Amino acid sequence: MILVGITFVVLLLIGLPIAFVLGLTGVVHLFTIPNSNLTDIVTQRMFSGINNFTLLAIPFFVLAGELMNASGITTKLLNFSRNLVGSLRGGLANVNVFIGLFLGSILGSSNADAAIRSSVVVPEMEKDGYSKSFATALTATSSTMGPIFPPSITLILYGVIASSSVGALFIAGIVPALLIALTHLVIIYFYAKKHNIEKKPVPPIRNILKSFLEAVPSLSIPMIILGGIYSGIFTPTEAGSVACLVAILVGMFYYKTLKIKHFPQIFFKTGLVTSSITVIIATANIFGWTLTIEKIPQTVAEMLLSLTENQYIILLIINVILLVIGMFMEVTAALLILVPVFLPVVTALGVDPVHFGLIVSLNLTIGLITPPVGIVLYVTSNITKVSVPSIVRSSLPFLVGLMIVLLIVTFVPAVSLWLPSLLGF
Repeated sequence: MILVGITFVVLLLIGLPIAFVLGLTGVVHLFTIPNSNLTDIVTQRMFSGINNFTLLAIPFFVLAGELMNASGITTKLLNFSRNLVGSLRGGLANVNVFIGLFLGSILGSSNADAAIRSSVVVPEMEKDGYSKSFATALTATSSTMGPIFPPSITLILYGVIASSSVGALFIAGIVPALLIALTHLVIIYFYAKKHNIEKKPVPPIRNILKSFLEAVPSLSIPMIILGGIYSGIFTPTEAGSVACLVAILVGMFYYKTLKIKHFPQIFFKTGLVTSSITVIIATANIFGWTLTIEKIPQTVAEMLLSLTENQYIILLIINVILLVIGMFMEVTAALLILVPVFLPVVTALGVDPVHFGLIVSLNLTIGLITPPVGIVLYVTSNITKVSVPSIVRSSLPFLVGLMIVLLIVTFVPAVSLWLPSLLGF
């Protein structure tokens, strides 16, 4: 196992793509297993890792997000959010958070959400008197709502790995995502008060209604997805295809901004994102398979349970491990490696797999905004031209808020499980 660990670290440090890091490490691990001819079925294991019906939801949701993005939904959401919460203290900053929540539910990607808001909302916030570093940090940290709020590719992957209900995970993510939004609004309030950011007048009701009607088609997609899954009309995978159909109809016939000429680029981007995720899943399955052969998950479970059988202490230890790994590893790869290791431990202690799914997803999502890897930091920095260290410094209050939400989600299971149980999941 020492050779395997060294191989993993070296390949990661030299900058090899994570898919190749996982695949090559798994193959090296196979060669270290005595009297093993298992290398003959590596390709079979790669195929079996992606041969899952639920995974078909990923390209559909990615495609739906690209279709809505090409339809120019950001302007509609900006107008609606500005009319809805723009008159509160910290108006445009509040608008940024609300757009992040809406875009996260439509795009399902922190990177895409942060990129759009960095180019559209951050310049507007700067005009209103916010520092550019604060506006960029707010955009980066609030993008953590995307992988938690449904529909979420992160939760789909967890559901496949943990054999948990994706519908239940989607519903369970709603309250934690709203808590993240609330912590951001509280911090914005005190920032705006300290820096004397003036309040905007309350807009007329007709303006609010008009902007709402313009934004309804965009906002309807998550509602259609959740309503269809909850009512049993369709599965999460089928919900993805329905979301694509609605996105096409909205973009082409309601907003009239989606054109046939946009489709080649949309399909290209969808294929690029989907293929990168699929390759990671396939190669991670090799690595995960070798860990299972060596009974690593069972060994880790026995080791943790030998320390203590206190559920709260175990969850605290796992949180720390996930936060540290999230700083260095891409979310998909971390899910594929860590969930099979830690899930048996927490289920043995009576933790609900859906609850644990939100804990894992939130931990790894926080990793998107923490150095040294923190991909969202680099996305926002590249667009706004604010240095990563400046973004990190301005992010500290929001990171504290996220840690508080993480602790609440971890140690108060009802935050995640109340809504799914209420809806019958």
